[in-house]
Amino acid sequence: MAAKTIDHEVVQRLAKAFDLVALTGITLFLTLQASHTQYQVAVAGFFALFIAFAALRLIRGFDLYDVNAWFHGATAAAKGFAIAAFIALGAWWLSPLFDLPLGQDWVTGFITLAAIYFALSRLFTHVWSKPLAHAGGLKQRIAIVGGGKAAEDAINLIELSPHLDCEVVGLFDDRFDNRSPESIRKHHKLGKIADLADYARGHRVDLVIVAIPMTAEQRLLQILKRLWVLPVDIRISAAAAELKLSPRAYTYLGKLPLLNVFERPLSGWDSFLKSVMDKTIALLAIVALAPVMAGVALAVKLESKGPAIFRQKRFGFNNELVEVFKFRSMYTDMSDAQAAKLVTKDDPRVTRVGRIIRKTSLDELPQLFNVLLGTLSLVGPRPHATQAKAAGTLYDQVVEGYFARHKVKPGITGWAQINGWRGETDTREKLEQRVKHDLDYIDRWSLGFDLYILAKTPLSLLKSENAY
Repeated sequence: MAAKTIDHEVVQRLAKAFDLVALTGITLFLTLQASHTQYQVAVAGFFALFIAFAALRLIRGFDLYDVNAWFHGATAAAKGFAIAAFIALGAWWLSPLFDLPLGQDWVTGFITLAAIYFALSRLFTHVWSKPLAHAGGLKQRIAIVGGGKAAEDAINLIELSPHLDCEVVGLFDDRFDNRSPESIRKHHKLGKIADLADYARGHRVDLVIVAIPMTAEQRLLQILKRLWVLPVDIRISAAAAELKLSPRAYTYLGKLPLLNVFERPLSGWDSFLKSVMDKTIALLAIVALAPVMAGVALAVKLESKGPAIFRQKRFGFNNELVEVFKFRSMYTDMSDAQAAKLVTKDDPRVTRVGRIIRKTSLDELPQLFNVLLGTLSLVGPRPHATQAKAAGTLYDQVVEGYFARHKVKPGITGWAQINGWRGETDTREKLEQRVKHDLDYIDRWSLGFDLYILAKTPLSLLKSENAY
């Protein structure tokens, strides 16, 4: 499985949040000690927030949220001490405006506590980030699609860009002739374009840059059609574009101009918030539903021999195989681990308890543990078994672009399920509707949308005519 990246945005926002809480707490604690009237106590909280927010702007000005600053613990600590002194003197100077009696003891106390906080927090960040940096976890990993002069121009501009924390992992191109050499300096061709999807599952890829002349319109469109299912940002290199667009049309990777084509659906802070929400709600649900899960497990065990939990390999994020947990609903000797045959109404393989828990979706409850493990989300496209078929044909051969639904983590429930497309997908129409709703969910994603789907899920379970 591909190594995970440490997203700069997430770490920076968390660092800012910790700084805000710490500086607000320090300011409030010291100010309350010096306050003697009811008015001074009341205004202390506002004063503390004002000073903390002003401090964050100052810290950012000193580049203490820059990734490169994390690797210089002593320098960061020294800057922290200077910031603490500057903030303390500024707060002391502003305090008369708030009618707060801040004296020399307040200034000394703030410098001491803030300096200790900055020293310890930046030292921790330094120790935490150093091995990650050596392992490449903080670098943006880039795959180049294409070869020849267009790819060479793109690589040149990337390498000429100062302070660019990225790594070109290799080249992918279908051409193996003089137009596309085996390597461009130290960067080697790793395979054809079709090999990129397999490579991305075993090695982290954050960005794909298509380095193809824009004059080769047909080839460019064919390549993009093949790449859009990948859960990565996809850009077109405009390094050698003859058509010069407005500067606002480009984004830049260092000195390299890029045209945005496809965005990763979930990344950075959004991905972090979704993960936190998933794990929090899943943990609360496990605690609340523990008696129900214990009862279902007991019923499964009493009716037929075998384990209460059934484990099945299914397609997960980025088309990787994940192990999904369910309460066993079939007789053990009739279980179909690959789901080569879909469950139908009155299926003899399903136990009596199995019919009930499948109809009510109680068999899915163990997937809350998948959410805690990070292999599933609460909301997302439902994970399908590897050999699942519609009309006798594997799913990916029925619907073009089927694997695009794996650009996000699969979920216990989803947009398709609350719209009635739950249960058996034995026909082309049912599968097409599933995939259509899954892709619509990916395009429309927000935390609010997830909460809406979660709220609607219990109601959708009452309409269970498709669940066997």
